[in-house]
Amino acid sequence: MTGEALSGAQPWQQILALVLAATVVMGSPGPATISVTAVGAAFGLRASLSYTWGVVLGTIAVLLVVAAGIVGMLASIPGLAMVLAILSAAYILYLAFRIATASPLAERGSTATKPDFPGGFMLAVANPKAYVAIAAVFAGAASQDDPLGVSTRLLVLTAMIVAIHVVWLLAGTAFARFLRHPLTSRIINLVFAATLVLTTLLAALR
Repeated sequence: MTGEALSGAQPWQQILALVLAATVVMGSPGPATISVTAVGAAFGLRASLSYTWGVVLGTIAVLLVVAAGIVGMLASIPGLAMVLAILSAAYILYLAFRIATASPLAERGSTATKPDFPGGFMLAVANPKAYVAIAAVFAGAASQDDPLGVSTRLLVLTAMIVAIHVVWLLAGTAFARFLRHPLTSRIINLVFAATLVLTTLLAALR
């Protein structure tokens, strides 16, 4: 029904519908978005950029895999989904530990280790929620009479992936100014770490 309504809509209306769908489905709290926020809060904006771009490019890679129809082929491989889920959960638990034990920003030296690009990329491509969310939005926007075309949908969704993760990162770094006080830093980091684990559990149970 929705597909029929969108197929008769103007291109700008279809783009708007695609943006709204991406905001609700892809922009909702999940392992990747919450991890970006938590890393931003615990390590600050500049130190979190590498990790965030890893998540962004990893999510774009998932988008391309979904668009190419490779997901169905991968899903037929026995145990692959379980392996991805285990890898994602293991890294998320490690990341939550790093966030929970991060020292206050004022005490952190330039040599302090922080989540990096490979870690963000790995989390994104091993995140089962990303495949489900992107497939839902991408498939929902497609129809037999689609004036936007695949390339336009890819461009719009790529832009949304970047925008969504930048917003979540900025939301996290807004807390960074409170993290110079040891007690406040510890409380906020523990809350973000617990939220990251909780959202991961909720995503796994859906």
